[in-house]
This record gives sequence, C-alpha cells and structure tokens, in this order.
Amino acid sequence: MKHILPLSIALLGCLAASAQKMAVLTDIHITPGNASEPRLREAVREINAAPFDMVLLTGDLTNEGSDRELANVKSILDSISHPLFVIPGNHETTWSQSATKTFFDTFGNDRFVTEKDSLIIIGISCGPFMKMGDGHIKTEDLAWLQSTLDERLAPGKRVLSVNHYPLNEDLDNFYEYTDALSHYPVIAHINGHYHRWIDYTAGDVPGAIPGAMVRALDMKDGDYGYSIVEVTPDSVFVSEKRLGMPAARRFAFAAETEHTPVPHEPVVWSEPDGFSVRCLTNDHASVFTRVAFDNENVYFGNSLGEAVAVSRATGRRLWAVPTGASLFSRPFVLDSGNIAFPTATGVLVISPEGRRTDFYPSVEGPYVADGIRTPYGWLQGGYKRLEMRDPGTAALVWTLDSLGNYCQGAPTLSPDSAKAVFGAWDTNLRSVNLSDGSVNWKWNNGRAANMLGPGNVVPVVNESQIIVVAPDRFMTAVDPATGATIWRDNSHRYRESLGASADRTRAYAKTMDGELVCVDATAPEFTELWAVDMGIGYDHAPCIVLEHDGVVYAGSRRGIITAVDPATRQVLWSLPLGTSEVNGFEVDPVTGTVFASLIEGSVFAIDKK
Repeated sequence: MKHILPLSIALLGCLAASAQKMAVLTDIHITPGNASEPRLREAVREINAAPFDMVLLTGDLTNEGSDRELANVKSILDSISHPLFVIPGNHETTWSQSATKTFFDTFGNDRFVTEKDSLIIIGISCGPFMKMGDGHIKTEDLAWLQSTLDERLAPGKRVLSVNHYPLNEDLDNFYEYTDALSHYPVIAHINGHYHRWIDYTAGDVPGAIPGAMVRALDMKDGDYGYSIVEVTPDSVFVSEKRLGMPAARRFAFAAETEHTPVPHEPVVWSEPDGFSVRCLTNDHASVFTRVAFDNENVYFGNSLGEAVAVSRATGRRLWAVPTGASLFSRPFVLDSGNIAFPTATGVLVISPEGRRTDFYPSVEGPYVADGIRTPYGWLQGGYKRLEMRDPGTAALVWTLDSLGNYCQGAPTLSPDSAKAVFGAWDTNLRSVNLSDGSVNWKWNNGRAANMLGPGNVVPVVNESQIIVVAPDRFMTAVDPATGATIWRDNSHRYRESLGASADRTRAYAKTMDGELVCVDATAPEFTELWAVDMGIGYDHAPCIVLEHDGVVYAGSRRGIITAVDPATRQVLWSLPLGTSEVNGFEVDPVTGTVFASLIEGSVFAIDKK
C-alpha cells in the first residue's frame, strides 16, 4: 500500500511548518591522538555556537571500531549542546573488538528516529557486519523503518532518511531499501561513505553525499569541516561548512513527497539437473553465521542475538533463545547432544529442546570465529584468544591468550591431527600444538596493517605446505614445519576465499574478479592448474570454497552459489539464491547434504541426486 498523503493536505501542513536546520558530520575517522581529533573538537565548538535544531553523525566515527576509539569519540561528542543522533558506518561494523555490541551500548542503539516540527528524521545501520562484504540493511531494520513511519506519519509530515551508505549497489539490498522509502513522503536521503560531494537520485528519491570531515580526503587541501542541511517547506539545501569559513551551498533540490515505487525483478532460479536445492528457512532477522546440524535439526544465530533451531526436515522454527547481541560464530554440536553457541559475552550451551543448560563467560571480548572438532576437543577462536574446550561440556581445557586481535576464520588441522594452523587479525598466521596450545611458529606477509593479514582465511594444509590468501591480494605457500615462506603469487586478485580438494593436494581460490583458480598445493613453486570464470563479476565475499562429492561450491557477495566440475573445469550451474552474501558451507558426511546460509536470513540445503 502506498503511504503518500493527498498532495493538497501534505502541502497545507508543509507550508505551515518552519524550516529545520541540521549540522551533519560524516566520516570523521577519529583515533585517539590523530590529526582529526582536535579538528572534531573545533567543529563541535562551531556547531555549539550556531542555531542548529540537531546534529546528525552518519557513520565512520572511528577507524577500527575499537572500544577505546568509541569511548574517545563519545567523550568529544558529549560536549555537543544540540540533540545528537548517531548511526555507525562500515568502520564500526566491519571491524569491531566487541562484534558491534559496544557501539550499541555506548550510543544506546544503532538506529534512531526523531521529529522536528513537520519533519521525521530516521536513520538505520548498514553493515557490512564483521567481515568483508557489501553494505546490508538488516531484515529487522527494514521492518522497523516501515512500522515506525507507519506509526508516525500524519498529514503534513515529511521524512528525511539517513544512512552511512548511498542508495546504490554498494548495498546488496538497496532495491528493498529504496522501494521502502519510495512509499513514504521522503524528501531526501543523506549519507556518507564516499568522502566526497555527490548528489544523485535512487528511483526518484534525491540523495546527497556530503564530504568527509577531513576535507583532505576529497579536496586535497588539508581543510576540515562539516555540512549543513536546511529543510524549508519546498526545498532541501545542503551546504559545506569548512572550519572558520562561511558556509557555501553545494546542493539544492525540491522537497518532493510523491515517489514512484522502484521496480525490481524478484530473484528467480530453477533447480539444476542432477541436484536438489531447497530453501530450508527464511529467518525474520539477518544471519551472519554458518550453520551446525545434527540428525534432526539445523542451528544458527541471527542478528537479533537469537540462537535458533529449525527442523532439518521441514524448516519449521523449533526454538529461539535470546543471547543479548548479534551472533557471528558457527554453533557447535557437543558430544552430549547439546549445542554450544559462542556469543558476544561467552559460550551458551542449549539443549536440543531449547533449554539453557550452561554458560561460560568470555574472559575478554566476543566470539566471531568458527570452531572445529579435533581429537583433543573443540578448538574455538575468540577475542585475542584461541581456546580448546571439552567437546562434551564446552568447559575450557586450555587457552592461548597471546594474540593481538580476534580470530575469525576456522583453523585447519594438520594431516596428523596433532597441530592446527589459524589466522588472527593481528597480521599473523600461527601453528599450534593441540595438546597444550603451545605455538610452533608464526608467519605474516610483511604488511603492518591488521586488515591486510590472513585474519579471515581457512588455510589449506597438507604435509608439504600450507596455502593462505589475504587482503594483500597474494596467495602464499608456507612450510608447515618452520613457517618459512615457500612462494608467493599475485597473478590473480586473491582476497580471503579459499578451499581445499578432498585429498588436500589442490587449493581453490575465489578471486576478486569472480574466477575460481585451482593451484597445485604440493608443488615447490606456484603452479596454477586451471582457472574458470564463474561469471559473477567483482566479488570480495570471504565465503569458503568447498569441494564435496566431485563438485566445487563457491558463494558470492550477492547470493549466487556456483557449482564447478573440477574434472571438466566447467561451471555446472550458478544459482542466484538471494541478494546478500553467502556466509559459508557445511557438509553432512553421512547424507552428503550441503548447507549454506545467506545474510538475508535464508538457509539452503543442496543434495546431489
């Protein structure tokens, strides 16, 4: 149903309303002690001295979303004398030592709605969430936006939409977002992210991107500033305010309230020959975790912080247990039959019937890593820690607590199952002894930046070498005994997506150009065996690559799962199962079923006939 008010009534209300004036800060990127920090304080002083109705901060408050950075920037923002409304940007949601919980705790929410006279101002979060990917509007945030506007809308009311991302393909579900906004009297969408001044339209909703606070990023002249948005009964004006200088108007457009809904073809796919592909469930929230399963059920966590169980046969939701914050780690089915969910605050153990049975608080930080079963127990990465836990109870056995940042990708066992290799976001790859957690060696690619290291890769490990890829766009082979570099290759644009053949002799990498590259994982120098263009275009999803039963599966940033025959080096099929990133794959060794979850909340089961 279209929520546009009759034009005559809407205009009457607008003409009676006064103008609204807002200061807008975006992409301030404050790290304690960096050059931008005193400039933000100066901007706050200027803003406090001016007659603004409110201040909007549209994301990227920090550089890595750390607790220290958030506390520091909050201490500065607390001195703003006008009402302040804040949403996170990708630097708070992609990298966060609290898995985004600290932002919520610090600012009270990651979305807001407020009103000034006839204007409703509404902002929501955007992702990516704790891994590389496109921006994503959470399922529950879209529902909240629509229900909130339905509740608040009245004759003469207009809407100003706020996000960190523009309404374009940098958001995987921007069609849904734009279409939702087009059903309301939205006069403009204000966002950041690009660090430069751009005006655009999405459908027929006007959008404005102000420059970053650090004008050197878009002007190359070292100036700093913020923006001013003024809404009158018939217009929206966006001006640039450099510190210490008069405001200069950048954009002006009519405050139109009627829009045409955005046409969007629904995702359509048909089952490929020789395979059964079925959607097991569509959750009411977003899903960032891979799944776990037993004979009866499938388990995952969602963005509402619910630990969820659904029937493996029917997809019916059986239970959902709240944990307090978004979940990012794959659950683990214990030997007891209970299910362990690594959460933002510890490990929660739940019975197959949905009853809490135990809880082990985390020593420091959240869990965002995927754990694995080993002969010594359940090996689980945490924040600055790698833990061995009892596979029956989830009780802690030993801890390696010398890491400089959090673990994310799952570890890989050595061929003798006595050691494991894993990466962390402190630039290092490590080999550990599973008996006691002692470190055999650590390796890094020589890059000092945490986010260029092997933090979210599942290594390919065999007796002769270890293969990893990283955001530095190299594939590297490392000696399993010493951690010495054997070879490095950047003939393709590798990133974080990697997998192994069943016999570990081949490594499969999905590149940023949508290729599947097969490499000899035993050769003493880089040896490419073949490469296939999967036809998915640019891709940076860190989804693992899986080989199972003679088929290689790869997942994309836009919900496409591609199956490749490694024998013929041909694409068997490529299905657009959704619009959001594929989190990863799990395979049942008994039935052969391959499970995959998508961020939009869907879980699929794939069987080879």
